[in-house]
This record gives sequence, C-alpha cells and structure tokens, in this order.
Amino acid sequence: MMKVTEAVERNGRIGSRDPGLLAWLRLMRVHAAIDHRSTELVRQFELTLPQFDLIAQVGSHEGASQQELAEALMVTKGNITQLLDRLEERGLLERRQIPGRRGKFLFLTDVGWELNRRVVPAQEALITELFAELSLDERQQLNGLLARMDRA
Repeated sequence: MMKVTEAVERNGRIGSRDPGLLAWLRLMRVHAAIDHRSTELVRQFELTLPQFDLIAQVGSHEGASQQELAEALMVTKGNITQLLDRLEERGLLERRQIPGRRGKFLFLTDVGWELNRRVVPAQEALITELFAELSLDERQQLNGLLARMDRA
C-alpha cells in the first residue's frame, strides 16, 4: 500500500482520483448517513448510540466483565464506565459479583431486557432497509471486501 507521503511526492497532492480515497470518502458518507438514521431511531427509545451499543452487547454477552465488554466495543474500560453508570441508574443493567471470579459482571435487568427486545430488532430492521438498495450478491460482496480490509 502506498504511503501518503509517497502519493504527495508523486502527485504534489493526495490523489483525489485514487479509487481507494474515493471509496473511503463514500464509506464515510454512508457511515454518517447510517449513524444519523440510527441516532434518530434509538432516540425514540431514550438512548444514545453508545448506550444502544451497550444494551445490545450486554444482551448478547450477558455476564461479561466490563473489560470483556470494552474489548467487544473496541474502547477502553474507562470509556464505558460513565455509560454503564447511566444505564445502571436508569435500571437497565446491573453489575454483579460472581462467586469465585474477580470483578463485576454485567447483566440486563428485566426492564433492560424489555428494552433490548424492542430496540435491537428495530435497529436491525433499519440497517436491513438501508442496505436493501444492494442485491443479496452485492451485500455479500461488500461484506467480503470490508472483511478483507478489516483484516489488513
């Protein structure tokens, strides 16, 4: 992969016609649009996107430690502490001790599970709707390409 400095030396500027750069710009625009629509959706449930992510992750990985959750969300443990505090104050999740294990582990409350059962399918339906512009084959191809980039 060519370094930015090499591109600038070659072209005198970053090549705005480079397909990789154009793909990145489009990806950022698509991400911003999806982020905007997702924010609108989860706001209806009185959540922010980061709070939604936590509710969804704890629902999928109930009993995870705060560190495990931070790794799943690719953030630091400190970054999610305030979010967890807010969700705990709202009665959506709780931190529990597990005998024989150090630390606290995360569980949705009954209220948290009810919210999870409504908001996660709504978000999944939104994403499905937004990607419906692409055929199944195109979605699979896009997923494969992005997975390859993710591993690079």
